[in-house]
Amino acid sequence: MTETTIHTTAEIQALIPHRWPFLLVDRIVEYDAEAKRIVGIKGVTASEWFFQGHFPSMPVMPGVLQVEALAQTMAVFVAKQPGFGDRIGLFAAIDECRFKRVVSPGDTLRLEVTMDRLGGRFGRGHGVASVNGETACQATLSFIIPGQGVLR
Repeated sequence: MTETTIHTTAEIQALIPHRWPFLLVDRIVEYDAEAKRIVGIKGVTASEWFFQGHFPSMPVMPGVLQVEALAQTMAVFVAKQPGFGDRIGLFAAIDECRFKRVVSPGDTLRLEVTMDRLGGRFGRGHGVASVNGETACQATLSFIIPGQGVLR
């Protein structure tokens, strides 16, 4: 089943500052502001930069990059909310993080995030990265938005 693309890579780049080689969300396929939910897709290819060293004879997507892909998906949700636009969030916490499945070249990583809290300077949500319905990674992600002038 092909999912409808809500936001393309170019549209994602208009919302968040991440770029190649660190942009880890290819497209957004679901967005529900009322349910505070968003779903992104990352096609994991054999040519990914991280597979050169992780691991050359057995390519595995690093868990930390799966968490980052969830965080970037969350960042797209936040950027779409009124008043957030160009404000950049930074990790405050990664809680209850679990890795349950290896992610390899050829996999399509589904990145689902549901927001628990979103205030002017703090947010938290639960993310699940999965492949073919199997959970690969899940975590509760929290971020802060620093005040003006903190990031220079």
